[in-house]
Amino acid sequence: MTQEEKIAMLENMLELEAGSLKPEMELKDVAEYDSMAKLSLIVMMDEECGKKLTGEQIREIKTVQDILDFMG
Repeated sequence: MTQEEKIAMLENMLELEAGSLKPEMELKDVAEYDSMAKLSLIVMMDEECGKKLTGEQIREIKTVQDILDFMG
């Protein structure tokens, strides 16, 4: 999966317009990245990437790039 495809998946999950997320963006600046989005991220990582994301890992994620890195 390309970086663009990963970003598109995140934008879809957050219900954002295509092209609105950039790797360097801080998640605290993305209004849609709330507690429900974090739960959705855990489910998406499990279903789409086959990876388990823990609460501790969620707390360590600060940027869009951090999510992309975790996705592999």
